[in-house]
Amino acid sequence: MNDLKTKYLSAIAAAADESALEELRVQAVGKKGEVSLKMRELGKMTPEERQVMGPQLNALKDEINSALAAKKVALADAALDIRLKEEWLDVTLPVRPQRQGSIHPVSQVWEECTAIFADMGFAVAEGPQVEQAWYNFDALNIPGHHPARAEMDTFYMHRAEGDDRPPHVLRTHTSPVQIRSMEKHGAPLRIICPGRVYRADYDQTHTPMFHQVEGLAIGKDISMANLKWVLEEFFSAYFGKKVKTRFRASHFPFTEPSAEVDIQCSWENGTVKVGEGDGWLEVLGSGMVHPKVLEAGGIDPKEWQGFAFGMGIDRIAMLKYGIPDLRAFFDSDLRWLRHYGFSALQVPTIRGGV
Repeated sequence: MNDLKTKYLSAIAAAADESALEELRVQAVGKKGEVSLKMRELGKMTPEERQVMGPQLNALKDEINSALAAKKVALADAALDIRLKEEWLDVTLPVRPQRQGSIHPVSQVWEECTAIFADMGFAVAEGPQVEQAWYNFDALNIPGHHPARAEMDTFYMHRAEGDDRPPHVLRTHTSPVQIRSMEKHGAPLRIICPGRVYRADYDQTHTPMFHQVEGLAIGKDISMANLKWVLEEFFSAYFGKKVKTRFRASHFPFTEPSAEVDIQCSWENGTVKVGEGDGWLEVLGSGMVHPKVLEAGGIDPKEWQGFAFGMGIDRIAMLKYGIPDLRAFFDSDLRWLRHYGFSALQVPTIRGGV
């Protein structure tokens, strides 16, 4: 055992790296190492011999393991010293420039709308983007022959052959969220429904996917006057100035009476300026919720009534921040994003009182 001790302690002290150290560990105390084989021989000894040899072999094993551990630490320290001598960093140098991302105008305006309507007591409601045709059309009093249900305007999901269920659709508006909210919460209710919507259209002011925010308020004495006040307060806070509105009679299947809403504006050199001048610009549709829509949501139209409205988030972002082409919102052009984007720490712009 003295020979084994001298042999391995000397070899461990002379080991140049961790791989050599590992080889020595296997040779000495590994499963088939010399010390391990000696310990197996204890079973062939007499009890008196085991009492003498057992403690000596255990002590030898412990001493070799301790030497291995100490050498491993010494090798790691030596390697660290070499790295510290070879690698260095001048901490007085300026930091390397880092590219910063930006908040997309849609995300910014989404947050602005949410904050403004939250001040008026509206909660945010969400729903699925792949929607049942009943929620997207039937519950909203949209008849089967309506042009909005045509395949040239709506994206329908594929059904397997033999599956006779009505196909799901990519929702064409966030109005289905209103139906789901009425079913879940009943009346009274005051919500906005921001989200992505899909329609088969593509030009300078239309894209197959865009964003909407719709509002719904249901109570026992809600009227068009409440709707007008809410919209005027929203536009004044959003654009940071008093904005007049004009209501024009229109027709939507889900509201009665219905109105398209224009906001005051002027045109100068092809640029729209909101809140001044003698011009008008259509921005949204609105009206009092149709009794059939209330019934579809499980609300008694004889007891409750309310208003609803819907506008494009992308479109009002274009108006506020002077963005000329809707398609650029979805081109992922870094130059465009750097120009129109917002700082990640920039608080949504909300001016004016509501």
